[in-house]
Amino acid sequence: MLGSANGVNPEKMMSHSHRPFQIMAMLLAASLLLACSGGEVLSKVQPELTAAAPEAPTVKIDPPTDAGTAIEPDAEETLLHGIFTAVAPSVVHIKVTQQVSGFENPRIPDDFDFDFEFRFPDTPDEFFQQGEGSGFVLDKDGYIVTNYHVVRDAERVEVTFFDGLTARAEVMGGDPDSDLAVIRVAVESAMLRPVRLGDSDQVFIGQRAVAIGNPFGQAWTLTAGVVSAIGRTMRSGTSQFSIPEMIQTDAAINPGNSGGPLLDAAGHVIGVNTMILSQSRSSAGVGFAVPVNIVKQVVPELIENGHYTYSWLGISGSNLSLDIIEAMELDTLQRGALVIEVMEASPAARAGLQGSREKFEIAGQELITGGDIIVAIESTPVSEMNDLIVYLVKHTRPEDTVTLTVLRDNEEIFLPVTLKPRPEN
Repeated sequence: MLGSANGVNPEKMMSHSHRPFQIMAMLLAASLLLACSGGEVLSKVQPELTAAAPEAPTVKIDPPTDAGTAIEPDAEETLLHGIFTAVAPSVVHIKVTQQVSGFENPRIPDDFDFDFEFRFPDTPDEFFQQGEGSGFVLDKDGYIVTNYHVVRDAERVEVTFFDGLTARAEVMGGDPDSDLAVIRVAVESAMLRPVRLGDSDQVFIGQRAVAIGNPFGQAWTLTAGVVSAIGRTMRSGTSQFSIPEMIQTDAAINPGNSGGPLLDAAGHVIGVNTMILSQSRSSAGVGFAVPVNIVKQVVPELIENGHYTYSWLGISGSNLSLDIIEAMELDTLQRGALVIEVMEASPAARAGLQGSREKFEIAGQELITGGDIIVAIESTPVSEMNDLIVYLVKHTRPEDTVTLTVLRDNEEIFLPVTLKPRPEN
């Protein structure tokens, strides 16, 4: 049927069945010549091919890059690689061995009488656990900055450098209130590459932020992002006090990054990576670094004395919410730090500061009001509790006397306060 429909005699078709093989042989020979001659045959056979089929569209294919030619990095890649190259030799991987108390003995009923101690045979009196973190070389004397929580209660500290050198380290001092610590290695100064410290007071939202550390033990990992926020006051995980002016970043920070540097585009340290907000214990893009200006303030005393002493006012307080402003019949534009509680025998108590003494319930929520409102310290305005914390940490020391401007019963009064050292508990 196919042959008849096209006007072809089937018998002649069968008698010349060897022709397709001849055509295929010709095409195969042409293709082999094309591969060897670089296209000379194509120009000769092209008229015959175009007569049998429509011309295919031309597709331009760029020649492959030579194996020895590198792809040129863009400006962002060049910058990040330059930061890593310059700073990675200053970053260290810290491994610690910490002593942990043994499990409690199982409880024995009161009516049992034993003259020996009952315990599981495999429960040790004490055991050791391994931990790790990051740090960075501060100077040629071998001092290294890290987080307090990285080396807290450490029995042994081991430091590995970028070039593979490993050394024992000694904990020189720690400050739980800022979560900073200093360790020291006995390494030749020529082998140490100190970092360059920046100025965290100049950090701005949107600024580039780069972290280098050892997340999950993956040594010398670089992550990049931006400064997401500044001026955060966060409760230290190792103290009842708060760390002021923390830097928030979306550069990935994970367990093991703690103690490593947060860097600006020039490779200067602007903070010490310390904590994250996460429900999964891994980066959710909300990480926090202790500002480097706190490092500059605290670390020298950790090296010299092993600890840092902060001044203490002795109050707990809160910001003024709209509900509190209305309950206390204040001007809607009023700002300040509301004194909730004054600690007994504290500098604030001696100066006569008064805590809140009235309670209101609004929409099922209990509000405490009626206390003094601190609106300035040493003529520096206090718009919220954070302003008071920042001033006390950055600008005062124990035994300093400062003047508080206080709003009491809608009248301003001035109270001089002599500050004391923070209590240990």
